[in-house]
Amino acid sequence: MDLSVIVPLFNEEENVFPLYRSIVAALDPLAVDYELILVDDGSSDATVARARQLAEQDKRLRLIILRRNYGQTPAMAAGIDHASGQILVTMDGDLQNDPADIPILVEQIHAGYDIVVGWRHERQDKLITRRIPSLIANWLIGKVTGVPIRDNGCSLKAYRGDVIKEVPLYSEMHRFIPAMASIAGARIVEVRVRHHPRRFGSSKYGLTRIYKVLIDLLAIETLIVSAQRPMTFFGTLAAPILLLAIASIGSSIYLTGVADINALPLGGMGVLLGALVFFLVLSGALAELLLRIGDPGPRRLPIITAHQNLPQPVLEPQAHSGERETDA
Repeated sequence: MDLSVIVPLFNEEENVFPLYRSIVAALDPLAVDYELILVDDGSSDATVARARQLAEQDKRLRLIILRRNYGQTPAMAAGIDHASGQILVTMDGDLQNDPADIPILVEQIHAGYDIVVGWRHERQDKLITRRIPSLIANWLIGKVTGVPIRDNGCSLKAYRGDVIKEVPLYSEMHRFIPAMASIAGARIVEVRVRHHPRRFGSSKYGLTRIYKVLIDLLAIETLIVSAQRPMTFFGTLAAPILLLAIASIGSSIYLTGVADINALPLGGMGVLLGALVFFLVLSGALAELLLRIGDPGPRRLPIITAHQNLPQPVLEPQAHSGERETDA
């Protein structure tokens, strides 16, 4: 199988038929062996019925039905797990992503990149609730992770299949895939893609997801910093706290024994700091253990991407055909 297109759906009954027609119209001219995987994320409308109708008519369409609404990232992960293509493309099911951009992303994978990220440079969303929070989040993610992607939230992305299948996905982690893959030196490029206003249904996202993104960002930063030597990372955190604990306990003993001053609170603080040091060291030891006997996927990423070698993992965005920008 050359190509798999994965589309999570949640209450998108009005978009199922036009989405299918748009994807087929974009992929048929490529003359490649492809499959379309629709993942229903616990829809309560006619999304499943309409998708099943299409699957009965076109054997290239596969339908995955989740038992309840798990969220976009788990739905996307289910599709990735069942995909058999050498190249995997993900996109939203609301027709705001344009399937006509898929050939541009696939072309960049063939050019040698591991991940191609869509950049909605003319985004058609509400300014206050969607675009401004997205700008802030993308800037913050770039600063924290060191991977300056301009549009982490764009679901329209293309991946080498053997790369994305080794990246763990949970919570809202789909927007951090480039940052996680960059640990292994994956070649990443951004490509300008079109973005359309939503025609049918309503948006499933709002300001309530911001706190989830911030928590996931903290987890990703910890993972990036401590990916290879977690004990060193946690030990570095524990060292200054250990010094404070020793100073507090020492001062308490001196003040109580020599100066005859009740310094029990100071000693208690030293004991608490010492307990924190023990917790950090124990966390580092557990992380080292998990790194060696846990999921081998993240450890295999450097091997999978070893034949790629770029001094910088992220290149400047490229425009559509006819107005391409020069690679940085």
